[in-house]
Amino acid sequence: MTKLTIVAFDGTRFELDVDNGSTVMENAVRNSVPGIDAECGGACACATCHVYVDDEWTEKVGPPAPMEEDMLDFAFEVRPTSRLSCQIKMKADFDGLIVNIPERQA
Repeated sequence: MTKLTIVAFDGTRFELDVDNGSTVMENAVRNSVPGIDAECGGACACATCHVYVDDEWTEKVGPPAPMEEDMLDFAFEVRPTSRLSCQIKMKADFDGLIVNIPERQA
């Protein structure tokens, strides 16, 4: 199991043990984390699972792919650390990953 921390906009921390190969979005939905709407179900066809990757993890997680970058154009308050949580697949290298949920989704 890999550790994932999702921080809701109100500061509530959800510390999860997750399976490698699952996405941050899947784990947020599975654990009823507020603020991840995931309207497209992980198809990278909306921006309702937008998160901010913690600064210390940004380089390791990497930048969004072109298709994800296009979808981020529709997200609320995009920052350099913005990603769609449906596009971040957990793996052993991401053990301890921290992401923050924005105030609202697009």
